[in-house]
Amino acid sequence: MPPRIHYGPRMAKREKPRPHLLVADRDGNIYDHPDLLMLCRRGEEMALPRPDEITPLPPDSEFFMLPGRLAVGFDPETGELEVMEELAVAAFVCPAHTVTGVAAYAEDDDAPALPLLSYAAIGYAEGKFWVCSKKVDEDKRQVFSNIDPERIRAGAHKLMKQFPDNRLVRHLAGCALNYGCPAAKNLALGRFECPLPTARTCNARCVGCISHQPEGSGFPSPQERIAFTPTVEEIVEIMLHHGKREKRAIYSFGQGCEGEPLTNWKLLADATRNFRERGGKGTVNVNTNASLPEAMEPLARAGVNSIRVSLNSARKDPYEAYYRPVSYCFEDVQESIHQAKKHGLFVSLNYLFFPGLNDTEEELKTLHALLEETRLDFIQLRNLNLDPQLALELLGPHFPGPAMGLNNFRKRLRKTHDWLRFGYFNPYLGDPGAGE
Repeated sequence: MPPRIHYGPRMAKREKPRPHLLVADRDGNIYDHPDLLMLCRRGEEMALPRPDEITPLPPDSEFFMLPGRLAVGFDPETGELEVMEELAVAAFVCPAHTVTGVAAYAEDDDAPALPLLSYAAIGYAEGKFWVCSKKVDEDKRQVFSNIDPERIRAGAHKLMKQFPDNRLVRHLAGCALNYGCPAAKNLALGRFECPLPTARTCNARCVGCISHQPEGSGFPSPQERIAFTPTVEEIVEIMLHHGKREKRAIYSFGQGCEGEPLTNWKLLADATRNFRERGGKGTVNVNTNASLPEAMEPLARAGVNSIRVSLNSARKDPYEAYYRPVSYCFEDVQESIHQAKKHGLFVSLNYLFFPGLNDTEEELKTLHALLEETRLDFIQLRNLNLDPQLALELLGPHFPGPAMGLNNFRKRLRKTHDWLRFGYFNPYLGDPGAGE
């Protein structure tokens, strides 16, 4: 289906800035077009960005030129779009920002698949770059622009020297040094959230998995999956060390470099119990697909504070189209949320947002129902990191109707669920039962 082009009343009431289109030549040089305006894409619709959904490009963001994809801009004189000969440009916006509009482009038949990232529309106006995104969290835990990379390198090597026999330390140091993992870099710096990968296997086959992709998928895994199962002592050793350096420590099982942590839920419970018995303080969290409801009670008893449930939709069909569960179903995810709340866990959604798909009336209605049934606590407005065209082909049929935009989507959720909070990162909660 060709994109729908919207240039009705919404375009007539623009306010500055009106970012101009960015294009890239075949050598990778990026230019702003003198006449054409930036368009963004929400589902199948191309439109000028709304004034409230653009922001100056945040530090630590990146530019991309998109191979096999021609830039598309809007001519305000004619009211028509123009397909350029130059390549389209997109931005990967730094953490704490949610994409409100995807880069607009015309795709060649032989265009290669794009890596597992998000592709925000970006333009240029008033001497700065503007990107379609919304800041949803003030937490700066993944901002490294003012930190000397040598500090991270030195911190990682110091950890390996201090714990020479701890395989998990070596793995995480490699994540910091070789893959630039933000969580691993923070561990090396002794701040914020401590990553605790444990699972070699997974019970889902997510389309956008970053640690395992089948041959022929078209895009490589950007991270290497952990190749061993750490012991309780290896896990607790890291937790206790991190807790001495960070007063508001968060410890998170479930990282990008592993499978599904609940497949090791007994190990997670044993490690957490051991950590608490040895005086361990702070928030212990599990980032999970919530596939095993029976794990919620023993994890809570062991001293886990919270779970973060990964969802791309509150509805069964689009969920299973993306996560492709192997040994569980969407109903298990719903039951896990119920069980987690029943046993006193703080429940967040790792809500993978894609403009034009999630912000529809049908999705909003179903998410309303889930919130009322479970009274879950927090929605992390993350980005669906996937080739935009693949996302539309895979999930578009499940999200009919026009997009209301991220801002309206969030406002309507907040209006009817006054306890609900939004952000991007796992919040610090303290010890079990201590509150926030």
